Formats: sequence, structure tokens, C-alpha cells
Amino acid sequence: MSSALADLCRYPIVQAPMAGGASGPQLAAAVSEAGGLGFLAAGYKTADGMYEEIKQLRGLTGLPFGVNLFMPQPESADPSAVEVYGHQLAGEATWYETSLGDALGSSDDGYEAKLAILLDDPVPVVSFTFGCPSRDVLDAFDRVNTFTIVTVTTPEEAQAAQWCGADAVCVQGVEAGGHQGTHRDDPQTDGTGIGLLALITLVRETVQLPVIATGGLMRGSQVAAVLAAGADAAQLGTAFVACPESGAHVLHKQALTNPLFVRTALTRAFSGRPARGLVNRFMREHGPYAPAAYPQVHHLTAGLRKAAAGVGDAQGMALWAGQGHRLARDLPAGRLVDVLVAELEAARAASAERGRP
Repeated sequence: MSSALADLCRYPIVQAPMAGGASGPQLAAAVSEAGGLGFLAAGYKTADGMYEEIKQLRGLTGLPFGVNLFMPQPESADPSAVEVYGHQLAGEATWYETSLGDALGSSDDGYEAKLAILLDDPVPVVSFTFGCPSRDVLDAFDRVNTFTIVTVTTPEEAQAAQWCGADAVCVQGVEAGGHQGTHRDDPQTDGTGIGLLALITLVRETVQLPVIATGGLMRGSQVAAVLAAGADAAQLGTAFVACPESGAHVLHKQALTNPLFVRTALTRAFSGRPARGLVNRFMREHGPYAPAAYPQVHHLTAGLRKAAAGVGDAQGMALWAGQGHRLARDLPAGRLVDVLVAELEAARAASAERGRP
């Protein structure tokens, strides 16, 4: 693990910031207290809501933690395509007895207001998803001693992060659950994501930055594998969804190991941006027709997803999950970190034993 990351966590294990409720103060605190690096997800929250969670987390731990921000999105969506998709979802609104959301909601996720708070009252780590901040922004965080991480899905995105002054990159393989953190949402590249092990090597040979690897990791042996491939640390998301400290809906937690949900796929059905989740009815029926329109589609389907959760219908929810979801374990977050570390050490010992003459 690089010296900078070693100052932030005892073990090379990072809890992914999962927007939508899973990554709250309780989960982040438990992970940090166990020696990993816990993260808050500021995505979809107001700036004040983000700050309230930071204050809660500081009350739970004095150890380092991170906050993840969504980058503002360009106004590139086709309004007519969003309108057509809204007509297609009308039956869902009738079924769940709710209304569709306002697709014209904000596309910047309160970015500037959140930056102002994090620069005025700094946290140890800030990471960015859906793009790369400007050099000015990253330099500003450097001046307040905040470690910065940019999510990347290609070597080219890693180069951009290095050029702008990021301290590290989070290399996201196509196996990852939730949204793909691509810097540009190009429908032409749908289905062309790079697997994690190959991507680690490509990025390692492109930039001179610490690498945090993420995508489908559920066991300490997999953490050992990505570290051996050149990563400095591993980031796990789906593995922590099932923990009692996770704020994920109980149906989401149960679905990870439910034999009715055997497959994941990338879909635009819920948000208008490619995201990996458990294949359910909503994804099958609407995924093929969802336009490339984020966050417009996210706003449009918000009420539907909430209503489905309210009536206990997992077939209408966004069940984000990585490809390793069936390996999920219902353990307290601190205990899960302990188990992952034990598995990591066992894998390293076994590797060393095999290497002896």
C-alpha cells in the first residue's frame, strides 16, 4: 500500500461510497474503526444533508474517512427521448399509484455548494465520480490537505486524473455494481467496459498514481489478487450492502443471495446511465428502451423506485450489485473487515508457500 494510503487506513480495504442510502455514517464509521477506509456518499444529497452526515460520522469515529461527490453532468440528453420514456413508464406509475418525477431536476447535484463546505471544513479524503475535477479544484483540496481520488474506467481517464492533479485513482472494472463511473456517457461504448485485472495493468502502465481497485470483489483472496496485479488497495461495495450498518433496503440485502436473482446486467432503465444491478422485471421490460439521459431518468423514476420499495416489490427496485453478489455475507461491517483481512493474509501465505522451492 502506498505511504499516502497507509496514513489513511491500517488495511488496504476501502468501503465503496454507494449513493442512495447504503453508505451512511454508521457503515463508514464501522469500517474505519476496523482499520479500513469508510466512505460517505454525497450523491443525491443536498449540501446541508451531506454536512449533517459528516458531523454524525465525526461523532462516531476520529479516524480518517472519505466523502464521494458526483461531477456535474453536461446538458446532452434529448428531451424528446426522455418524454417518450416517460410515456412508457406511465403504466408503472398507475400500478404503483404514484406519479413520475420531474425529469428537469438539477443535473449538477449541488456540486459547487458541496465543494464550498468540504474546502471550508475539510475531511481527510474526497473522491469524484462521473468525471474529473479541474486542476484548480484539486489544487484547492491539496492546500487543505485533503487526499483526492478520481474514479476511472479507462487508461485515458486515468491520464486526465493525473494531469489535473489527483492524488490517486479508483480503477473501476466492468464487474462493479452500481453506476459505471465513466467520464463521458457515450452510448456507443455500452457493453465495452474493461475487466478489473486487465484495467489495473493498463492504468499502472499509463500513470504514476496509487491505484484503488474496485469491481466484483467479495473475498480477501480477491483483494490479494488485485494487490498482486498492482493495486495499492481494494474497494468493495456490494460486500458491505448486506451488513446491518448498511442503509440499503432490506429487500435489496436479501436479493443479493436470493436464488430468484441469479444474474446482473448493465442497464439505463433506472437512471439513464449504465449501472449494474440484479436483473428484475423493471430492468427487463424497460432497459432496452431507456435513453442515455442522466440524471433526467433518475429523477423520472425516483417515485416509482420509492413506491416499489414501500410495497415490498423488489421487481420494481434498483437492486445495484456487482458480479460477485452471491458471495455476500450478512456480517457486521467491522467483523467483515476482520474476515477480509484474515482471508487476505491467508491468500498471501498460500502464495508464498507455493513460491518456495
